[in-house]
Amino acid sequence: MTQAPASTRTVRRRHDREIVALAVPAFGALVAEPLFVMADSAIVGHLGTAQLAALGVASALLTTAVSIFVFLAYATTAAVARRVGAGDLPAAIRQGMDGIWLALLLGAAVIALVLPSAPALADLFGASHTAAPYAVTYLRISALGIPAMLVVLAATGVLRGLQDTRTPLYVAVAGFVANALLNVGLVYGAGLGIAGSAWGTVVAQWGMATVYLAVVVRGARRHGASLRPDAAGIRASARAGAPLLVRTLSLRAILLIATAVAARLGDADIAAHQIVLSLWSLLAFALDAIAIAGQAIIGRYLGADDTEGARAVCRRMVTWGIAVGIVLGLLVVVSRPAFLPLFTGDSAVRDAALPALVIVAAAQPICGAVFVLDGVLMGAGDGPYLAGAMLVTLAVFVPVALLVPVLGGGLTALWAAMTLMMATRLATLWLRTRSGRWVVTGATR
Repeated sequence: MTQAPASTRTVRRRHDREIVALAVPAFGALVAEPLFVMADSAIVGHLGTAQLAALGVASALLTTAVSIFVFLAYATTAAVARRVGAGDLPAAIRQGMDGIWLALLLGAAVIALVLPSAPALADLFGASHTAAPYAVTYLRISALGIPAMLVVLAATGVLRGLQDTRTPLYVAVAGFVANALLNVGLVYGAGLGIAGSAWGTVVAQWGMATVYLAVVVRGARRHGASLRPDAAGIRASARAGAPLLVRTLSLRAILLIATAVAARLGDADIAAHQIVLSLWSLLAFALDAIAIAGQAIIGRYLGADDTEGARAVCRRMVTWGIAVGIVLGLLVVVSRPAFLPLFTGDSAVRDAALPALVIVAAAQPICGAVFVLDGVLMGAGDGPYLAGAMLVTLAVFVPVALLVPVLGGGLTALWAAMTLMMATRLATLWLRTRSGRWVVTGATR
């Protein structure tokens, strides 16, 4: 077998080091985020069933509200990374500040919406009459932390664009620890009940936002970047984020439709679906970490006018994504017998979940390529194409998913439809990547 030239091997090793250096801390930060909800659930669960049910409703609403605005991180990463690649750090930080100001404005708007509508939202999401008062209390207090969480998203994007994923990891871990300690102290020590859990989370969230702001402000002062809000810059950040918002909403719609279809299949199937979906989401964290590395690295290469470097690192990351997907798929197959008993002792639920998990395992290499290419196109600032591609994927998925209860096949057929959804995404992303139209160089797209 002919060995690759030394220069090619050197380039690959350099790309591998870049990918690992950014992806590993990013994975840690991603995993730390859901631990907030887990810690709250563990602490509030001892207050009573009504309180735990209320937390389930409120946290679902809040998580959805924050996840809708994840474009604050994605769009900011790409924009900042381009300017870093162009060698203009003051402009990179200025771009990041525009994203942070947009986050604060959106956060204020969400507070204005949630505070008066909390009772209606709790009712809409099915809170019982005993859980509803607790849900409203938690919602109204926790809404005060939404601007902080949006600032965290935008500031995380700034640091990722600056090729720093370690600081977000440290802040996420510190935030998780602070949140857990504050919750225990306020819920039980101060006797505030579920309100104490909400206040503890809000304080932890604002603490995280303050740390991020301190880091960004220090960088702005070091490089002479303005901290004042700039209307034109904020509008530009909003325009860059709008297509990614469409993409995110389309993806959320797919997941909600899948859950609604599973609910029509019966209790055992919806229970099994929640187990499979939770595992699928966990696997997505590992793959999303590579995508985050892609956003930062691709943006930097394109900002530096290095088209060949961008293409080369894209190819290398796709290799990484597929390889990690294969490993994750094998782990799912091997761990199925031990994994399912952790969630249920019901044999009907296990029987429904087992074949679905096989499909999830087989789909992981596809998911790996999808996540990486998604990150590459985000890093290139190709948001409008990503929005259109996800709308096409939604149009393909909906009729197939809705036919599952009609044609039979149960949960296995539903997860086959989910795999078709990922294959559709792969086709649209691969076509765009192959076309080369995403390769637009310069400090701005």
